[in-house]
Amino acid sequence: MISRTSSVVILGGGPGGYEAALVASSLGAEVTLVDRDGIGGAAVLTDCVPSKTLIATADYMHEWETAADLGVHLADHEGDQVTDATAVLDEVNTRVLDLAKAQSGDIATQLRDVGVRIIEGTGRLDGPGAVVATTDDGDERIEADFVLVSTGATPRVLPGAEPDGERILTWQQIYELPELPEHLIVVGSGVTGAELAQGMLGLGAKVTLVSSRDLVLPGEDQDAAAVIEDVFRRRGMTVLNRSRMESAQRTDEGVSVTLTDGRTVHGSHVLIAVGAVPQTQGIGLEEAGVELSDSGHIVVDKVSRTTARGVYAAGDCTGVFALASVAAAQGRTAMAHALGDAVSPLRLRAIAANVFTDPEIATVGRSKAVIEGQSSVDEVYLPLARNPRAKMLGIREGFVKLYSSRGSGTVVGGVVVAPRASELIYPIAVAVQNRMTVDQLSATISVYPSLSGSIAEAARRLHTTDS
Repeated sequence: MISRTSSVVILGGGPGGYEAALVASSLGAEVTLVDRDGIGGAAVLTDCVPSKTLIATADYMHEWETAADLGVHLADHEGDQVTDATAVLDEVNTRVLDLAKAQSGDIATQLRDVGVRIIEGTGRLDGPGAVVATTDDGDERIEADFVLVSTGATPRVLPGAEPDGERILTWQQIYELPELPEHLIVVGSGVTGAELAQGMLGLGAKVTLVSSRDLVLPGEDQDAAAVIEDVFRRRGMTVLNRSRMESAQRTDEGVSVTLTDGRTVHGSHVLIAVGAVPQTQGIGLEEAGVELSDSGHIVVDKVSRTTARGVYAAGDCTGVFALASVAAAQGRTAMAHALGDAVSPLRLRAIAANVFTDPEIATVGRSKAVIEGQSSVDEVYLPLARNPRAKMLGIREGFVKLYSSRGSGTVVGGVVVAPRASELIYPIAVAVQNRMTVDQLSATISVYPSLSGSIAEAARRLHTTDS
């Protein structure tokens, strides 16, 4: 450990920043965190927490609609059957934003309780060993032994479709809508676009999804994406595959989206969800010796070091893996490395990711490489509808996939498509992280009946008697 008290300055209060601050403080450093938008960053205030809260409300609406399938018939006080539920969007959004604000406040309190100094303002590097924080009271130069940059990313804006916050929206602006859109056009079928398209559909909006690929969710397991697209269509969403937006304009009635093939889609609102750009410009990175990629992301190694001595980076500004969980892991790893604690380099193959559609898609490990034809990997596919617990819950869609290395039986990846797949993927992630075999995974007896029983069964099916 470093003998004297080290000073750490962190730019950005998102998961990478606040987790780094907690670790640095626990290791005895003097920590200053400079944040502009609110502790928790976009993940807590305008992205992960709000979107998943909205989606949870939409999921509840779907359960209301399907109650009759389980023999539950809803009736009013006069005994008349109730078949419809109505989402009041301003009330939904008020709850969403209140929850996000509360989470941000809880994190800020935790930081202050462990002695982290929080400066509300913007920050920029003044060489590799100092940060200048700009607040309403002026500039303050803070010298630091170590600097962590965790400034995140912002929604990509396309020429000809500039957001106005009223009809043409980014995903950060959708929580400001006073009423449910009559017809929402979502441009972009990646994770954010797919999640919010289904969320708004579940709340009762008419939704058209503009997807440039053959299937929605092009970065996900293709069997999983096919399940989700089928669910989208069956629930009433219009999906325009192999379609690209050229422009989006306001009209007297709402919006008009022009596609590159000349077609025009009319709606009341349009949500642009076509990726994000890192917030790395104008904060002194290159002047301090920090290398940026062609896309503007900060180049880091597996312990989150940049090319400038004493400067680390974490989160979406690095482009490593745009997940809040990864940002947090990067921040923790960076401070452990900087301050001399035990540290393990980030293993991307062991990171679990989730798409919060209904059903959810959870993945970990080398699943995509398997689909592309690796002969050294064995695969098992189990439809979830055969699981007894799934039958009890009325689950018809979904599956479990498990992959193992041929010969050794080591678990190398998996895919789960199911309600709460984000919870079910964890045992597979533990197996991948710890290089467990399918026999070790299946040796733990699962609860019966349970959805997790399908994971144990998949592992059993991958058992081999070959010597």
